[in-house]
Amino acid sequence: MLASSPRDASHGRVTERQTEVAAWFDRTYQTAGFKYLRPIEAYPIFLQLLDGKPGERLLDVACGLGLLLKAATLRDIQPTGIDISAAAIEIAQRFVPQADLRVGNVEQLPFADGAFDMLTCIGALERFLDRERALQEMHRVLTPTGRMCVMVRNAQGVGWKVWRKWLGQQNHTGHQDAKTLEQWRALLESQGFDVQGVYMDQWGRQKLRRLLRGFRPRDLTQPEPVARPLLSLRLAYEFILILRKRERPTA
Repeated sequence: MLASSPRDASHGRVTERQTEVAAWFDRTYQTAGFKYLRPIEAYPIFLQLLDGKPGERLLDVACGLGLLLKAATLRDIQPTGIDISAAAIEIAQRFVPQADLRVGNVEQLPFADGAFDMLTCIGALERFLDRERALQEMHRVLTPTGRMCVMVRNAQGVGWKVWRKWLGQQNHTGHQDAKTLEQWRALLESQGFDVQGVYMDQWGRQKLRRLLRGFRPRDLTQPEPVARPLLSLRLAYEFILILRKRERPTA
């Protein structure tokens, strides 16, 4: 028998870890379903910030149960989603049957070069085991002028420092992580993306507006106000970054 190389052993550990992460998400979605996620009205803002147009092709990476894809169909945007969790995709196929949905790994996207005008990755990039490889794949499947929206966790936010780190609530099984704004920006720019805008997570203000209107549903096809931080952006719990693809990643 031939001994495995260090590279083979490393790949095996990553594959095993990805299987563990997928199993955690399968259990979570099978148990909690849509209760694990924000309601659908939290998702159109990402398409609004991307200036999504009818007829454009969208890939939602780590699409979960398809809430953002459902919002995309309301704007006549062509929806495609991929998620590591087979349980999530099974539910998403019933929830948004118009979408092209795949079970797969972002580090090996099953799509052609330049297949999408827009790409979203909401609350998932910090969970990827090989972020550089994932971003290279996301870069590859975008058109030369493609846009991307990611929402990522802030390592300097009070919620992360207190709840996740000091009180020991960091989810290691689901590979939960965080970085500072400067670290996220550097990572994204190193993989061929120009940062066009940075916003705080909008869900806090969305919940407040929801409460003030008495929880009445709103028209999800209409624009909504974009909230700005009351204090420093660097204290936000999560960041939304709007990006544009450069021709070539930086070496």
